[in-house]
Amino acid sequence: MKIIKDPVHGDVEVGEAALVLLDSPPLQRLRHVRQLGFAHLVYPGANHTRFEHCLGTMHLASLLCRHLGLDRRDADLVTVAALLHDIGHGPFSHVSEAFMVEMLGKGHQEVEGLLHEERTATLIARCGLDPDEVAAVINGHHRYAGIIHGDLDVDRMDYLLRDAHYTGVPYGIVDAARLIRSTVLTETRIALDQGGINAAESLLIARTLMRPVVYYHHVSRIATSMFHLALLSHIEGGEDAVDDLMGMDDAALFTRLLASPDPTARTLARRLYGRDLYKRAVYVGRGQVNAASVQSLTTVAESRRIAAAIAAEAGVEEETVLVDIPPFPSEMSMEVRVRDRDALVGLEQVSPLLATLNETRREQWRLGIYTLPDQRGEVERAAIEILHIKKPTQQYRLPI
Repeated sequence: MKIIKDPVHGDVEVGEAALVLLDSPPLQRLRHVRQLGFAHLVYPGANHTRFEHCLGTMHLASLLCRHLGLDRRDADLVTVAALLHDIGHGPFSHVSEAFMVEMLGKGHQEVEGLLHEERTATLIARCGLDPDEVAAVINGHHRYAGIIHGDLDVDRMDYLLRDAHYTGVPYGIVDAARLIRSTVLTETRIALDQGGINAAESLLIARTLMRPVVYYHHVSRIATSMFHLALLSHIEGGEDAVDDLMGMDDAALFTRLLASPDPTARTLARRLYGRDLYKRAVYVGRGQVNAASVQSLTTVAESRRIAAAIAAEAGVEEETVLVDIPPFPSEMSMEVRVRDRDALVGLEQVSPLLATLNETRREQWRLGIYTLPDQRGEVERAAIEILHIKKPTQQYRLPI
């Protein structure tokens, strides 16, 4: 066993199985992948990495395994899966996820190939585990998957606490100890005991409040959109394969973009490096757009097609217009065991807050059009015309 000091959880115990994998190349790469992408351009302290987060997730998973009374082999399975659950992330974490999904056909949770690489597979076998079963826990296809793959999992507990700590934003506070004590194991899955409903509501409130302030802050979205165009321009130049780029860490990929033979990629990378960012020309909620139609435009390819149309209408260069249309947020939920009847019901049936929180998340959604500061007016008019954006109605609520 090894003890690692962590600023969020204090002493983190690394058990024998996890210790075998601690220095493996896929995990050590995460020391050089920022947890929050470009959030450090908003919050200078947000330089923490996926490696720290994986250690924290493993720590909480270990505590939960102890609470659930799992045997040694199953506890090793869960803690190893928690430690490795983010090795599939590309550079800058979720910033590069769209490229992985659209161009490689897989997201960061699909880690089977990485776990079957010879050295990693050998280390997993030394732990007495099967790479396919570890992958099943990570990607949500196992009885224990809910421990690290659900709306109230240890992954979310750690990243909310960790992201709040490093950004200084006080909204990510979660009662992880109470949630762990309230977690139960049913015949088929992980669920929540009725006594943990208040702690669960607190976590879901934290997720809701952190979305616009940290995870979808407009400066982060602008930087992400600039990075997307830089990466797309570099890829279209045919210099590197997408899967090779997605296997890099942040510094390696950024260095590659700064030296790209494509001028658009170079220019955007240099602007990002110097925090010389585009500005908002349009930033609207779902009430000002046709929600059904814009949700078909969330891919990188569709965003560029719309950007080209807006640029042509505005009479500006195509690479100076960025279109950011995030998917609508998914519904939050969780199964709860009602103590009196020993039955499982949806959290929404026992928590009046859940419907409000899900509606708040939908209202937090924003469509953004970004451009150079001196051409915001032309781009705004063109975007309103192309996307049929409605003028906002008079309202007195505080902006989300």
